[in-house]
Formats: sequence, C-alpha cells, structure tokens
Amino acid sequence: MYRMGNKNMKRLVKGRLAALVFAASLLCTGTRYALAESATPAQSQGDKTVALLKKLIAFDTSNGPGDTRALAEYLKSQFEPLGAEVDIFVAPNGKAAHFIARLRGDGSKKPVLLAAHADVVPVEREKWTVEPFAGVEKDGFVYGRGAMDFKGGLAVFARAVMRLAEEKTPLARDVIFLAEADEEQGQYSTVWLAKNHWDKIDAEFALNEGGYVLQGRDGTVRQISVTTADKLSATFALRATGRSGHSSRPFPPGEMANDRLIAALAKLAAHDPAVKLVPATEAYFRALLPISSEQTASDIKQLLNAKDQSDLEAAGKKLVADNPKDGLLLHALLRDTVVITMIEAGIKPNVIPGDAKAIVNTRLLPGTTADQMIAEIKRAIGDPDIEVSLVTPLTQQEARDVYLKRTNAPPSPVDTALYAALDRNAKLIWKDAVLVPTLFEAGTDAMAWREHNVPVYGIYPYPLDDDILSRMHGNDERIGVEAIKQGTEWIYNTLREVAKK
Repeated sequence: MYRMGNKNMKRLVKGRLAALVFAASLLCTGTRYALAESATPAQSQGDKTVALLKKLIAFDTSNGPGDTRALAEYLKSQFEPLGAEVDIFVAPNGKAAHFIARLRGDGSKKPVLLAAHADVVPVEREKWTVEPFAGVEKDGFVYGRGAMDFKGGLAVFARAVMRLAEEKTPLARDVIFLAEADEEQGQYSTVWLAKNHWDKIDAEFALNEGGYVLQGRDGTVRQISVTTADKLSATFALRATGRSGHSSRPFPPGEMANDRLIAALAKLAAHDPAVKLVPATEAYFRALLPISSEQTASDIKQLLNAKDQSDLEAAGKKLVADNPKDGLLLHALLRDTVVITMIEAGIKPNVIPGDAKAIVNTRLLPGTTADQMIAEIKRAIGDPDIEVSLVTPLTQQEARDVYLKRTNAPPSPVDTALYAALDRNAKLIWKDAVLVPTLFEAGTDAMAWREHNVPVYGIYPYPLDDDILSRMHGNDERIGVEAIKQGTEWIYNTLREVAKK
C-alpha cells in the first residue's frame, strides 16, 4: 500500500478543508442570495418611489402660475398602461390640471381615495445649494421643491395605487388616486373639482396631507400625528389711505398712508391671539398624555383643567416654554395665528403714496369665523379708518358664509377601517409608534370632502425630523430616501388592507 508522507498528508487535509470551506461559502452565499431575493420586492418598491419622486420634482409646478398639465400627462403615461381609468380636468385658467386614476373593484364597498397636491410654492433660487427642480439625490436625501411638501407624498400615494394594479390585487372597492392642482392658495383647488366633478372623487374615506411621522434624534419613531381637522387659512388685506404729494414736503405724522399702515402693522406684529382649546386639540392633548414626559404631562393636565381664560393663558405659555423643540407647533395649535406676509406701497421714490396695503395670512382654529378675525385685527391695530377685508374672488359676504360653513365642519371620526389600518400597519414598521389624532396647524384642501361628510385623514407619509420640517416652504427642501421607502411600505400595506377582497 502506498503511504503518504507527512507533507503530502498535510496538503490533502488542507485541500479538503478548503473544499469544505468553499462549499460552505457557496451555501452561505446562496442563503444570502435567497435573502436578498426575498427582500428585493420591498426594496425595489421603495426605489421605484424614489425614482418617481425625482421625476415629479423635475416638473416646475410653482404656484403661481400653478401649471400642472405636464405632470398630469406624465402620470397618465404611468397609470394607463396598468389598466387604470384616467381623467384629467383642466380648470378655466387653462393651467390647473387635476389628475384622477381609478382602479375598479367589485363595488361591494365604497371607494377609498388617496389625494396629494401637485403644485408647489415658488423658490428663492439664489438661496438653494442645488437646482430646486432637478430632484437631486445626495447624502441619503432627495432635494427639490416639493420633496417633502407634497410631491413626496404624491409619489408614495401614487406608487401604492400603482403597485395594487401591477400585482393585479382583487379589489372590493374602487381605489382612486388624485393629484390635485391649486392647493397652494389657488382658486381652482379641490373645492372647484368637487363642485364640478364630485362623482369622480366621492369615497367612503380618504388620505391627504397633514400630520407628521415624528422621528427622534436617535432615528426612532414614537409618535404619528394623523390630522382629523385643519385650521382654516384666511387671508386679509389691510389698506390705509392718506395725502399724496412730493417727498420733499412731508405731511404731519398720521396723514400719510405709509405712516398709518406701519403704525398699525407694528401693533399687529406684537399681538398674540388668545389661547383656545377646541375639541380637536383637546383630543390631541389627551392622546399625548400617556406618551409624554412627566413635566409635559403635568403641563397638559394644567391646560385641560383650566377653569377660565387666565388659567388657559398661563397653562398654554408654560406648555410652550417647557417644550422648546415643539414650541412653534404647540403655539400654533393653541391659538389662531396672524402673520404679515406682504407689504405694498408707492410708485416712485420721490412720491408720497396715497395708498398702502399689507397682506395678512391667518390660520383659524375650528369655530373661529372670518368676522371674528376681522374684529380682532381691528382691535389690535387700533385705527378704525384702516380697511380690513378678505382676499377672495368671491364677494365679501359670500366668503364670510363659506368660512362660517367650513369652521363648523366636525373633525373626521377615528373609528373607521382606514384609520385602524393606518394604526396597525404603522406598528409593523415603527413598533414603538403611537397614532395620535390631531388638528393640522396649517391648512389643506381636504375641506372638499369634509363638507360632504367624507372622513379625511392627513399625513405626511414618511418620518420627519426638525431639520426636514424647518425646510418646508423654505430653501433646500428635502426628504430622506429611507423615509420614502418606509412610507411606501406603510401606505401600500394600509391601502391593500382596506381595498382588497
């Protein structure tokens, strides 16, 4: 029998060990490949949403003029091949285009609607570090106007509906996707759409923009605010008149329009409306109690137990002071807000103008009427000769009637299948998250459905931190790539639960 030497034996052992290691590595690699393949669908869906968002940002839909026609045509090219029924309704201004895609169900349940606005606010281009309409991806973020507000949400909602179509999911109800126009202070928003094409957007319940998926500094999500009501955006014009003439011979103080307007605006800028607790904010603060710090919980109890206006003012100020990180949000939730946004006067540097005008934007709590805000502004400025009027294409009385109807609309109930699905599926992604119904401190165009008693739930469907929120309507607006991917899964899972057979 042939006998191996020690060296040959060692070589053989090493060779067999190497072969075993190689075989094991193939098995492990195969396992990794299998795991990667199993993770691919979710991962690729998120990537598709990011790609769609970058494409949507590239359409400059700044309002004004709010031209969303090209974006609507692009969405048509994406939805029609999937078998969706598509409508595009262009408003009388020839620019505001509402895009609607519908997936048909068996009709056993009423439709579910996902609505997101396609128009965005203008940019101060020179203050951006990237091209605001390029959809730039860098450092884990997508930059661009609308990335967070609200083309990010539009992309998430659109991909959720498209995925149902791609997977040929049997549906018990129609699924409607709406890309809205003129949400950013335009006159052909969903109110116009509902008036002219209500049958296309009628639903059992709806998702829209609104509350925040709040992400802490450690990256965890513990609170998801879903808005069930909005503050109303009401804009007012203040107009002062006075003597006009040559700037070399100024008139006495108080006789020139600019002087009078400046004096009035100084008083208005120093004015802070009273603290109010309305049903929507009371529900929000009660829901916050179990997940708040000991100090914040104590402040909230003091607010909820206030016996008079003096107690309310003290409790509101303390709650804001003890929570500086959330101070701006809490301040806005506790009162009507008044902000001077535009000032206009004069025709030439050496001419004393006879007219001066300022634009003031207010956000009204439910229950506050336009007439009440006009009266408050007049009390604050203390000049009865300054005209205060609503900025509206309607008559002043028609506008007052509209605001009166809207401010009395009840909040959306939280006992619906859609709200429950949002809650259940959020916990699959953010296990420690608590869903909290709240009032949106800004405003949306969800009123078109609330006026028809259709529950609407507002959400920015991705985790947000303080930095992201601070850039909304500002410079270098952005949203996290991972946030978009997480939101994609949340909304798709929620939609599938409420829509499938």
